[in-house]
Amino acid sequence: MHKLKIISIASSVLVLVLFGIYLLQPEKSIIQTIPQSESAKKPIPDFNQYEDTTEKKKAFFNYLRPSVEMQNRHILMQREFIHGLRAKHISGEMITEKQMQELDWLADEYRVEKNDDLDPVFDSLLTKVDIIPVELVLVQTANESAWGTSRFARNGYNFFGLWCFRKGCGFVPKRRDDDAAHEVAKFNNLSKAMYTYMRNLNRHSAYQEMRGIRKQLRNKMQPISAVALSEGLTKYSERGDDYVVELKQMIRVNRELM
Repeated sequence: MHKLKIISIASSVLVLVLFGIYLLQPEKSIIQTIPQSESAKKPIPDFNQYEDTTEKKKAFFNYLRPSVEMQNRHILMQREFIHGLRAKHISGEMITEKQMQELDWLADEYRVEKNDDLDPVFDSLLTKVDIIPVELVLVQTANESAWGTSRFARNGYNFFGLWCFRKGCGFVPKRRDDDAAHEVAKFNNLSKAMYTYMRNLNRHSAYQEMRGIRKQLRNKMQPISAVALSEGLTKYSERGDDYVVELKQMIRVNRELM
């Protein structure tokens, strides 16, 4: 059984590499590498050029969808790795030093407390290391970036309203309070931005409710839907419940285009 899992993981990685999804750095493993595509560094399309609203929406979704799907494939690969190690742990099979290093990295990346007892580590990681529905990502990015026309999206690949707190790390908002120090994060490619956004949803304490909803769906073997997970995003915006209502409406209105 373990041998089959190793073959499955290796085959998945091979397919990803053959399609040019990963620009691998030799010193990093697949688990630790941010998946990037060559197209992610290309200039952002000018979405203002579209006079037809439907065509504009299609162009926006078509631009972002491949990056969302790529990151979700990477997350599923990480998730399969965790499942494989947990199976070894349960069976009493030895986990190699290299595998433990990978597990420690995942724990750090997803802010999971390390423990000599690996059971809670595996449980916490499997709660956090999971996909974000494509539809949810697409409507959030549309909402946060005004359909890709905001200066943060156009000049810094930030379609997500992500903040950073180091001076010079991004754009200074025009309406920032005098005593505030945050900036709107700037990225040099779409892959890095998408990875950071999805990692934020998967590890920040503000989105624990969203992850809990997703875990319940997993336990019940039900689809992980955008509408269901949107219920856990009240803290993504100061608008709270109204923000969630708007996301649901956007999902409903744009579903056929996504």
